[in-house]
Amino acid sequence: MVAMVGGGQLARMTHQAAIALGQTLRVLAVDAADPAAQVSPDIVLGSHTDLEALRRAATGAAALTFDHEHVPTALLDTLVAEGVNVAPPPTALVHAQDKLVMRRRLAELGAPVPRFAEVTTPDDVDAFAARVDGPVVLKTARGGYDGRGVTLARDLAEARAAAERYLAGGAEVLIEERVAMRRELAALVARSPFGQGAAWPVVETVQRDGICVEVVAPAPNLDDELRSAAGQLGLRLAAELGVVGVLAVELFETVDGALVVNELAMRPHNSGHWTMDGARTSQFEQHLRAVLDYPLGDTAPLAPVTVMANVLGAPQTPAMSMDERVHHLFARMPDAKVHLYGKGERPGRKIGHVNIVGEASGSIDDADYVAQVRERAVRAAHWLSHAEWTDGWDPHE
Repeated sequence: MVAMVGGGQLARMTHQAAIALGQTLRVLAVDAADPAAQVSPDIVLGSHTDLEALRRAATGAAALTFDHEHVPTALLDTLVAEGVNVAPPPTALVHAQDKLVMRRRLAELGAPVPRFAEVTTPDDVDAFAARVDGPVVLKTARGGYDGRGVTLARDLAEARAAAERYLAGGAEVLIEERVAMRRELAALVARSPFGQGAAWPVVETVQRDGICVEVVAPAPNLDDELRSAAGQLGLRLAAELGVVGVLAVELFETVDGALVVNELAMRPHNSGHWTMDGARTSQFEQHLRAVLDYPLGDTAPLAPVTVMANVLGAPQTPAMSMDERVHHLFARMPDAKVHLYGKGERPGRKIGHVNIVGEASGSIDDADYVAQVRERAVRAAHWLSHAEWTDGWDPHE
């Protein structure tokens, strides 16, 4: 049995993989209505900030792992001292929890990171901005995700205001230079306690309002040398940081053809949802294999390209039920692979994703082929969220 802290969609999809491996996934959830709590037979209700709840979840588990990175490091240190197999261990996980810790450690390792500094007063913003002489980004060191806790400052006044706001809220703050990027990439890897590593193809991620909306696997038009460098960087960081489980390295591909590390996640990740239908081993199965110290699975893709599109809640929930929307989608696009999270719909909320696996006869180097697969994935996801076809199709005409 494996225990997972957090009852969100990542735990829900990990539960699906656990069934096939003959495992039970115990979930520490805040609410019985959480996505994973709806489906797992073994639920502990409680907070990830409550040591006793964490202990109840960990009791008898082969490993304690995570749906999110928000568990206080001190509590995890206590669990480790009590003999709990925390995977990834807190000494590794802290690099995904704290952006300042991550930036400093990656800089020590010689990994490519943007110039950065800690901000303790608004005057630190002025000093850093003068040094980089360009646009800057303000971030809270802990707690931010999906664009939260991040300010892309338009000018120095906005940067100072963001720093004052974050500091007043009690957060540790860092400032970074804004990278001139061509696009965002992600290198998804896994590592076992034995030290085995495995990497999926490097993917392109498309963000809107700080939220990932689309993933193209593998990343098209990526130089072979850069593709190899990104994968090797992911594997090296997993080993250097002592990661157990899945590690997602979010990257910027700069306008001059270099790589810069943006964020780390030590759990299944949105950039890896395509693996559920487009790879020999999904990220969720691989994460379980890793934390259980099983030999890792084959990460080879099943098609020249697979595209994942997130289903985000529409500005107004459609009158048509989700069940009916799924019915119509399958009637028109029977190859669409739908994954819904059991969440209520609200604007911008991730409520599911769709994978479209491209025809085997295609090629990642064929721009028209890639564009066609992308369009179909986006069209399917938009239909599920809005109950309208982006191409204006009407089944009654």
